[in-house]
Amino acid sequence: MEVPLGTGPRQAGGGLGTTRSTSSGRAARASAIPWARFSAWLECVCVVTFDLELGQALELVYPSDFQLTDKEKSSICYLSFPDSHSGCLGDTQFSFRMRQCGGQRSLWHGDDRPYNSKAPLALQREPAHYLGYVYFRQVKDSSVKRGYFQKSLVLVSRLPFVRLFQSLLSLIAPEYFEKLAPCLEAVCNEIDQWPAPVPGQTLSLPVMGIVFQVRIPSRVDKLESNPPKQCDQENLLPAPVVLTSVHELDLFRCFRPVLTHVQTLWELMLLGEPLVVLAPSPDVSSELVLALTSCLQPLKFCCDFRPYFTIHDSEFKELTTRTQAPPNVVLGVTNPFFIKTLQHWPHVLRIGEPKMSGDLPKQVKLKKPSRLKTLDTKPGLYTSYTAHLHRDKALLKRLLKGVQKKRPWDVLSALLRQHLLELTQSFIIPLEHYMASLMPLQKSITPWKSPPQICPFRQDDFLRSLEHAGPQLTCILKGDWLGLYRRFFKSPHFDGWYRQRHKEMAQKLEALHLEAICEANIEAWMKDKSEVEVVDLVLKLREKLVRAQGHQLPVKEVTLQRAQLYIDTAIGSLPKDLQAVLCPP
Repeated sequence: MEVPLGTGPRQAGGGLGTTRSTSSGRAARASAIPWARFSAWLECVCVVTFDLELGQALELVYPSDFQLTDKEKSSICYLSFPDSHSGCLGDTQFSFRMRQCGGQRSLWHGDDRPYNSKAPLALQREPAHYLGYVYFRQVKDSSVKRGYFQKSLVLVSRLPFVRLFQSLLSLIAPEYFEKLAPCLEAVCNEIDQWPAPVPGQTLSLPVMGIVFQVRIPSRVDKLESNPPKQCDQENLLPAPVVLTSVHELDLFRCFRPVLTHVQTLWELMLLGEPLVVLAPSPDVSSELVLALTSCLQPLKFCCDFRPYFTIHDSEFKELTTRTQAPPNVVLGVTNPFFIKTLQHWPHVLRIGEPKMSGDLPKQVKLKKPSRLKTLDTKPGLYTSYTAHLHRDKALLKRLLKGVQKKRPWDVLSALLRQHLLELTQSFIIPLEHYMASLMPLQKSITPWKSPPQICPFRQDDFLRSLEHAGPQLTCILKGDWLGLYRRFFKSPHFDGWYRQRHKEMAQKLEALHLEAICEANIEAWMKDKSEVEVVDLVLKLREKLVRAQGHQLPVKEVTLQRAQLYIDTAIGSLPKDLQAVLCPP
């Protein structure tokens, strides 16, 4: 029942290239690819409807020749509708995350490295998953056999910009449900005029007569709330809608029913523990899962997570099997059937119906997993886990006081986010300091020898260092920090953090080695060297140059120029036949 929209991708030209920077060959080539700008933000837009004979059906994909496998189409259909237990009437927004089945197939995909090299780790493009942002409408309609109009508009992206895409859907979905295909085609063409998301830049994104103004976070940002500066307001008519963040959720609203357990949940996330979040509706489940996975920033969340998951998912059997230990994944579900299916999971968080009153809702209680037996399980955090750190009672008092004084929720969210950030930083800083001590001294790097190796990470040495350089220097919380670190060493997050830091240090070491070579006297070195040694130097310098130019080595432009000069000098010293081999015409 899939119906293509339009006549396929519009060829680039005319309007497509009018506002794009052409400062590099890559940018110029990208702007010549159909839908290059659109695909910098979105993979495709889907419309899912309910068909009386087929059930959920993919009605439309735009651009029409974006390739989805049958398994991906099926997943999008099931994940774009709340299950029958949710009873969502009216409009509901939620999100999902699904595995790509066929690798990278899009002809207009650009290179992710320039964006990923500057973006915070938590905001890099998903390499193997799609993120779906859903606007679902279910309203009574007597003209439909079933008696209800049921349709979802879905933005599929690899960028975790939940706040931006939800805001975009709030604008375009109601209009689409009224005017259908022509409206959607116009919106996609407008998105195809947007500048690419560049970390550190504030961008104006026009759509449907308004302008979203957003700042794309950068890896070098200070870790604090950093709303976009309103620039050139007088030149923008109408006045822009300024989004203070492209990705941050209202943490206080998400965590309201579990505020007394935020620290325990932070520990479970840090340790990569399997967790099921059973919520009354997909919007509650997806927001809580995304809030949980974001509470480790600036650490990248290295485990799998599914903000909304159904029994129809192609990975249902894989993730619910009892033949092996539960996988390191955070699952957001709404079907109570999962309580029975995932009874063997160590941590289950059951959330009740949200109460939108100004008071703090009743907090869920810690309960033993053995009480998780029936389909009508009461709200609670079912776990036998004992937190390593003592609860921060001062934070809870400040939040409660804020609620009593009716302070805005965004203020309380900022307070909660700052607390979690400082907690994560207090935990990570000792690891960063110890890791930095494993880097060879710069004076040990000499131009004509291979760079020295990074020293191995010894867990016992690190744990001994905590006595004088531990988290107690920056955090007032007491507890078993040593025990928490020991469990952290076994988690996917330690592995992910260590691999990333080791990779960055190795690149830094290679960059320092390249700088040392470029500061040395190459002509003096070549005087007593054989042709084989000179050719070997040329090949190694070329390899380093290619890596540096591909955003993989942190070196200055002047170093790259000098390296190229050294390559030319070395080749010029060789016989003509070797020069012809190294520099073919």
